[in-house]
Amino acid sequence: MANMNESLSLRLIAGLWIVWLLVWLISARGTKATRWREPIRARLVHQAPLVLTALLFGMRSDLPAYLSRRFLPHNLTIEVLSVLLVLAGMSLSVWARANLGTNWSGTVTLKENHSLVRTGPYQYIRHPIYSGILLAICGGAVAIGEWRGLIGFAFALIALARKSKAEEKIMRQTFPEYEEYAGKTAALVPFVY
Repeated sequence: MANMNESLSLRLIAGLWIVWLLVWLISARGTKATRWREPIRARLVHQAPLVLTALLFGMRSDLPAYLSRRFLPHNLTIEVLSVLLVLAGMSLSVWARANLGTNWSGTVTLKENHSLVRTGPYQYIRHPIYSGILLAICGGAVAIGEWRGLIGFAFALIALARKSKAEEKIMRQTFPEYEEYAGKTAALVPFVY
């Protein structure tokens, strides 16, 4: 029964990621023109760990056996929790993306007529898209229940923490009020960081 639940939860999570990606691609249309974009070398600093995350999540049979050892048991509670974490994380990221509107970009970018968004989840978290993605990846790691998932989550955390720092540097240079905003909000996790 545990394998059937695990299989169902992993299929459901894969389906959620596909839907999320489609929403992301569709909503990326119509953003403001780019004024400045980080150089490709700087982008690789936070993109490379995300590639490692994807590889760890997707390549079970090609990885060393110790990465496929379980750190969580198979049970229905964990399977349901994993799906709920993914769903909550994706919901947060989509809500944040909707609040960014035409200011959104997949890279560290400054848009024409860029504005500092402080509505919706941005009232509490400076990088709620990253927070949501991390929560969803955490849910995936719980669903997998193996060390490769936990290590993949760590790589994603490193990547998105680096990217958020790069964004904050540009925001501080662009918006004089950013420092005050940063003092009142968490970077990724309310009350923690």
